[in-house]
Amino acid sequence: MAVDVDDELPDRESARQFYQKYEPKEVLGKGLSSVVRKCVEKATGKEYACKIMEFNDDSDDEHAATLREIRILKLVGGHPNIIDIVASFETPNYVFIVMELCPYGELFDYLTKVVRLSEKRTRQIMSSILDGVHHLHSYRVVHRDLKPENILMDSTMNVKITDLGFAAQIEDNQSLYDLFGTPGYMAPELLRCSQSEDGPGYGLPVDLWACGVILYTLLSGLPPFWHRKQHLMFRMIMEGQYTMTGSEWDDVSETAKDLIRHLLVVNPADRYTAEQALQHPFFISEKTRRKDFMAKRTLKAHIILVWSIYRLRTLHYRPQPIRGKDLLENPYRFKSYRKLIDSTAFLLYGHWIKKDEHRNQNRATLFQTEEKCDLVRHEQRIQNAQS
Repeated sequence: MAVDVDDELPDRESARQFYQKYEPKEVLGKGLSSVVRKCVEKATGKEYACKIMEFNDDSDDEHAATLREIRILKLVGGHPNIIDIVASFETPNYVFIVMELCPYGELFDYLTKVVRLSEKRTRQIMSSILDGVHHLHSYRVVHRDLKPENILMDSTMNVKITDLGFAAQIEDNQSLYDLFGTPGYMAPELLRCSQSEDGPGYGLPVDLWACGVILYTLLSGLPPFWHRKQHLMFRMIMEGQYTMTGSEWDDVSETAKDLIRHLLVVNPADRYTAEQALQHPFFISEKTRRKDFMAKRTLKAHIILVWSIYRLRTLHYRPQPIRGKDLLENPYRFKSYRKLIDSTAFLLYGHWIKKDEHRNQNRATLFQTEEKCDLVRHEQRIQNAQS
């Protein structure tokens, strides 16, 4: 059933190409000049997310930035930790970007619910984020606005880096000077660009600083740099003033803290790259433990297989295993024990059995333990005489 076009949607005539293939649904999120809606592909019924941006005559820069975002998304697409672009449509006043749908929403919302994560879960999320950042940097693309709000979670809780509206592709020796990003995640070298035009600028390392802030937040539930006065918070960032003390850090390993120290480094030249961060023991130790676990499980499976084959081959020659309970209840049911009992019994009590009748006699009666009637009457007479 078609959805009525509301006031926030472009009219169908001006965006005919989009409406021919997709049907817009409910709003998933809103930005300053854009809205994200769920949409359904008419031909297949598959659900996607569509980012719709409106432009006017005074927003040429925003229009150019949107086209740059589409180009970068197509350039770096295909990575499991970067949002995939499915299609894009452009009209005189609107741009539509159709992307894969991430039903679990933002990492920020997930963190709001759980407050802080275990090291194991943090390790999974951060390794995916750093993999995505490493892929971006391999194309010389700097994101410039990495934060939990711009990291989505798909149907399998796998993280996806999204919102590359501030992203830029730079040359090897090129530096950037524009002030982009979110205050709490800005790197020191980026903030210096707002203070001096003669500074060295910034590049790819700003994304690793943001990764350090995210890692700190996931483990502690708190941001490393915060002050109600923004200029004091910026001073803390530029001086690298943060602490890892308090009850929220009691259960955090020294390995995790060491990785944070290598990411939240004021000098970008000394800061870890994404590749170096992925080689840190915080991730390597988990990979080693996983390999050891898989090796032990494989060895155990091989031992069970060899033992099973051996048991099958020798089953004809080996007696059936006997449980202690079955042996106590009725030992005579087992052939091997039955032979042993019979041979021992006839050695001890063979003189009781009439030689001419032993073939027709029930051998099991030899092991009856009930008291005989005459023995019981004899004991009763003795007791009566004594009384």
